[in-house]
Amino acid sequence: MNFLKLIRYQNLLMLAFMQLIFRYGFLKLQNVPLALAEWQYGLLVLSTVLLAAAGYVINDVFDQDTDIENKPKDVIVGTKITEANAYNIYVALNVAGVGIGFYLSNVILKPGFAAIFILIAATLYIYATSLKQMLLLGNLIVALLLAFSVVIIGVFDLYPVIDQANQPIMANLFSILLDFAIFAFMINFIREIVKDLEDIKGDSNQGMKTLAIVLGVEKTSKLASVLGLIPTVFLLVYINNYFVANNLFATTFYAFMFVVAPLLYFSIKVWPAKTKKEFHKLSLLLKWILLLGIISIVIITLNIKYNASK
Repeated sequence: MNFLKLIRYQNLLMLAFMQLIFRYGFLKLQNVPLALAEWQYGLLVLSTVLLAAAGYVINDVFDQDTDIENKPKDVIVGTKITEANAYNIYVALNVAGVGIGFYLSNVILKPGFAAIFILIAATLYIYATSLKQMLLLGNLIVALLLAFSVVIIGVFDLYPVIDQANQPIMANLFSILLDFAIFAFMINFIREIVKDLEDIKGDSNQGMKTLAIVLGVEKTSKLASVLGLIPTVFLLVYINNYFVANNLFATTFYAFMFVVAPLLYFSIKVWPAKTKKEFHKLSLLLKWILLLGIISIVIITLNIKYNASK
């Protein structure tokens, strides 16, 4: 149980679920070839999860002092698992994740793609040791890595089987994946800022320079509120241009009810928020918005197929 807490198994399950949704709720429902067999795609998901788990472990190793102040009940490294064992777990997770990535890169005849997995592992290490303490840079890195967990699906499952005949449809599918990656980036970037607001006390005592510390709680919460309106506006334009224009009414309803409305609620509630408890609830809300936004790919796909069958 201590190990599961160490690797944030709930976040990893969500990551795996997201990648499976894109494969089986979107790509497999299209009439296109895919580069990876079922079990090979499973390995791609596993590799992503292993590298993310390694990132959580090394982050906990370097955040022991901060975590004692921010979330003392959840501290694992140094209390229930020794630092030496945590390092061993970190190395094992990275070796397994990069090893699987090396294998998959050779399966699709793109051995150079193995560098992607090495780069992810290295970025997570640098984030935990230094980037996290830099103003906004750490937030951007975490958001970008989550977004790339969507893009990597296209890199390994679509790109290797693109030819002249299917290039237009493959480019369209890749473009849709990129749209969702941008959505994931925006939501997770805002969530990282809210998490900094939640952890401001411990971060401040450790000399970190997060946006919440530099601007203060009041200004940062208001900035988070404004930032929350940016994906809201983009979504409204997207819904009008693609869903309404193509008579995808089920998708339009879903997007308004489960993505746009919660985002508006977030922007309203975060503006006056001041307490750790409030920011924790808002951070959790953003996680749900991200998940519900990703699930919308299934609604879109089924809605298009239903309209086409009429």
